[in-house]
Amino acid sequence: MTAAGRPAENADPVMSQTDATRTPRAMRAIIVDDEPPARERLRRLLEELREVAVVGEAANGLEALRLCEELDPDVVLLDIRMPGMDGIEAARHLAVLEQPPAVIFTTAYDQHALEAFETQAVGYLLKPVRREKLAQAIRQAARLAVPQLLRVAERARLGRRRAQICARLGEHLRLIPVDDIYYFAADQKYVTVRHRGGSDLIDESLRALALEFAPDFVRVHRNSLVALRHVRTVERGIDGQYAVRLADCDAMLPVSRRHATSVLRLIRSGASS
Repeated sequence: MTAAGRPAENADPVMSQTDATRTPRAMRAIIVDDEPPARERLRRLLEELREVAVVGEAANGLEALRLCEELDPDVVLLDIRMPGMDGIEAARHLAVLEQPPAVIFTTAYDQHALEAFETQAVGYLLKPVRREKLAQAIRQAARLAVPQLLRVAERARLGRRRAQICARLGEHLRLIPVDDIYYFAADQKYVTVRHRGGSDLIDESLRALALEFAPDFVRVHRNSLVALRHVRTVERGIDGQYAVRLADCDAMLPVSRRHATSVLRLIRSGASS
């Protein structure tokens, strides 16, 4: 995994010594939790299941991404609430992989959140994890789709806004800090992310990005979102067409007539605050 803009600040991942060949068809699992006792409990329970082999452990979302790239697990048991990159954001980044692992969230959230998972019959485990529930979740893991898990988690308002955007570069992932992004521009199926380290393509919708990152990013055109923090000026041409000039970036982005009034208001209010 590569990081754009600046190196990620995270410790080395906690690696497992469990034999990954316990059975010919053992599912390769990674445990992700910032609390060592929680990881140890899950490890003990998983070691009682012959169909599972623990191949690695991680203490946060960044470590989990690194391990998944390296070890290609079948399933990831992912704590939702962790410092730094939480489980929801890590799962969103894992979904970018060409063949993402199944995800089982572990959570101590309230009943409302648990009902959201139960309604959709997706993978979650309530802490403290029970052996029979773990075995059931593992059996269901192969049928779980990461996008389905994420939709449920987002509707239940779990997790936080992403601090990084993930782009897939072949078999590797690049994490782009949101603070380093100048703009998003839609181009047919994909969205271009222009940032301090260059530009990358991501497979996300501009509409979803606008909802997630408002009000820090503003739509200036039906095809583009601009980071307000990087706007230098809004200029008007002789034809009356407005364009946004960005600081530290050579791009000039057109502002549609439909969005001109709101863009000018937002930029002026940002400059006066």
